[in-house]
Amino acid sequence: MTGKRLQFHTVQSVTVNLPSGKYDILVEPGLLGRIGVELRRLSKSAKAGIVTDSHVAGLHLQTLENSLRGAGFEPISATVPAGGQHKTMAMLLPMYDRFLSARIERSTPIVALGGGVVGDMAGFLAATILRGVPFVQAPTTLLAMVDASIGGKTGVDHVVGKNLIGAFHQPIAVLADPQVLATLPVVELQNGLAECIKHDLIRDAEAFATLDQKIERVLKLDMEAIAELVGHNVAIKAKVVEADPFETGERAHLNFGHTFGHAIESVSNFSYSHGQSVALGMCAAAYVSQKLGNIDAADHARIVSTIRKAGLPTGGLRVDVTKVVEAMAFDKKVKGGRIRLVLLEKMGKAMVREDVRGEVIREAAESLR
Repeated sequence: MTGKRLQFHTVQSVTVNLPSGKYDILVEPGLLGRIGVELRRLSKSAKAGIVTDSHVAGLHLQTLENSLRGAGFEPISATVPAGGQHKTMAMLLPMYDRFLSARIERSTPIVALGGGVVGDMAGFLAATILRGVPFVQAPTTLLAMVDASIGGKTGVDHVVGKNLIGAFHQPIAVLADPQVLATLPVVELQNGLAECIKHDLIRDAEAFATLDQKIERVLKLDMEAIAELVGHNVAIKAKVVEADPFETGERAHLNFGHTFGHAIESVSNFSYSHGQSVALGMCAAAYVSQKLGNIDAADHARIVSTIRKAGLPTGGLRVDVTKVVEAMAFDKKVKGGRIRLVLLEKMGKAMVREDVRGEVIREAAESLR
């Protein structure tokens, strides 16, 4: 991974180097209107597909379509209903119809314009249509910019659990425009901050120590603060993905808070957002980490305080704890029937444990009440 700062602090660039090739992540205010130019450098295709959702389409689809036309692409757009509950195979089928009837070719890139749900769905579509076409991420939420758009994990949910049907399909570029965040409610910034907190907890204790000072600037839509935050987190995520492209080892550390979090998200029928669920999941994982003696009470308190400062929940769980623990048993990371938890070995360093007793897991879930 190489990172370089360009022109001024609000422009960030990181290159992800993988055995299958490399791709660039560019973070730049105003980039949405130049995606066509960036994509033309990567593709000679006459057409470009776009997958977005019903909310984002009204805000940014025309800008992207105009950008693609200006670069000589014929844009072909498909829109899905907004919301995580629509990340299903049934919602993908009309998109296959749309792009196949438009006679896309294996060289036709598909651009995901939206948050993590759109990115996951568009990526899986790109991985499977015509046995694989190029894929570009144009994330429109902080959560997608710092996490979901990087690393090539794609898929849809199944009634049994989240992301159980999917594929690894790396993008050819990630093109993030922080200015689009100004159109989103503050809860979306808070959702993204959950992943930023996670990254520092598992990889950068020094950055975590000052993160709470930056949160206020981010929530006030300070573009310099946001671009620098995204650049920092992109670099962390890219480094982990480079070390473990297919999540066979180190990359599992990125799931800190997610085993509890995915269960909460699923059991709540998405009344808790992904970021809110991960925030609660990190509190539970920190509880277990303290219980095992890996971090002390002061560390645990700092974690909870930082999560709270981001406007994220740290307690008051509104769903049945028993159902949460049961849902954790269906997580795709379960191995040999044992729940695999990503915990803190210490501040800034993660570890995976498969031997945490069931009563401790339940205690941690109960602590979220």
